[in-house]
Amino acid sequence: MNYHDTVNWMFSQLPMYQNQGKSAYKVDIANTLLLANHLENPENKFKSIHVAGTNGKGSTSHMLASVLQEAGYKVGLYTSPHLKDYRERIKINGKEISKQFVIQFVKRNKSFFQLNALSFFEMTVGLAFEYFAKQKVDIAIIEVGLGGRLDSTNIITPEVSIITNIGLDHTQFLGNTLQEIAKEKAGIIKSNIPVVIGETQKETEAVFQEVAQNNKAKIIFADQSKTHAYKSDLKGKYQDKNIKTVTQAIKEIQLKGFNVSKENIEKGLLNVVKNTGLLGRWQIVQKSPKVICDTAHNREGLKIVMSQLQNEIFDNLHIVFGVVNDKDLNTIIDLLPKNANYYLCKPNIPRGLSEKKLEACFKNKNLTCKSYNSVNEAYKTAIDKAKDKDVVYVGGSTFVVSEII
Repeated sequence: MNYHDTVNWMFSQLPMYQNQGKSAYKVDIANTLLLANHLENPENKFKSIHVAGTNGKGSTSHMLASVLQEAGYKVGLYTSPHLKDYRERIKINGKEISKQFVIQFVKRNKSFFQLNALSFFEMTVGLAFEYFAKQKVDIAIIEVGLGGRLDSTNIITPEVSIITNIGLDHTQFLGNTLQEIAKEKAGIIKSNIPVVIGETQKETEAVFQEVAQNNKAKIIFADQSKTHAYKSDLKGKYQDKNIKTVTQAIKEIQLKGFNVSKENIEKGLLNVVKNTGLLGRWQIVQKSPKVICDTAHNREGLKIVMSQLQNEIFDNLHIVFGVVNDKDLNTIIDLLPKNANYYLCKPNIPRGLSEKKLEACFKNKNLTCKSYNSVNEAYKTAIDKAKDKDVVYVGGSTFVVSEII
């Protein structure tokens, strides 16, 4: 199989949350442990930082990688989902894993994958960990896929754990309250390993304190700590919280012998996109008319992004919007600005929500909208109708953004 065939096989043959939703979610990490053993436990052969949370874990992971790269380290970065190419998920110093490594990994282990019915995510974690081990990275930043306790990535023992924040997302897997979700994400807290919590929330603070205490793990609430006000090339007011989280995590790994200067932190935070290739975080696609895209897709994320959008100066606001079918629209629709024209679409994945259903819901809320057959058609129409002093925003789902960048 060539690279295209290999990736298609991974996508089509195996359960994958990105496409299927709930049916792809595993309730334990037994398969991951089985695979790790089969691969001779690559997760024990490199140092790591583990990053969980409802929002901001992708940006936080990329910021950390950028800072450590500036400090001269060979840095692995594992994130999900990808926007354009599967290989975006696995990088070293901003360079994507080679197509050949992906092909050979699947070829070598295909019969084992089939025999044990491994999921797409389990396979990908195995691939990333083997790659980082073989390439002898100094440290790898590992972003949790979903939750924490039962996530495939949760077989590592990191230098520091991070939980950015807790919001009501993926409730069908993780629980219906902030406390229940916090318990799942707190599953990445390990014995005697420090944990940095990005945001203090009254509903979850006690949950984290208790799990940390039980594990004799030092706990730091980043928003309660005084830190230097660093700037980043990642735009969006919401990045301020992530910057504080990163700063605290760096302090913890400095205590473990990593040599990171203030200048490394400054340069790393100002060159995240250049160093890591991050896409889709308050990304300005073009200037006239101004087009902004952002992958925020749950209530907490959209609340911040919509607030920022209203601070933009424009004559008219055009919003290209689509969601997945397990999204509870009632939790987000009230956040969307009334003073906008909506171009509704279905992201091109099996679990995308029909544009007609989306249109019915928007019309019910008296929002000015029209549905289109594809993301590209919706986007092209919005661009055609927008004047130079208008703003076009593209979002609602990672998968909508991935189709226009």
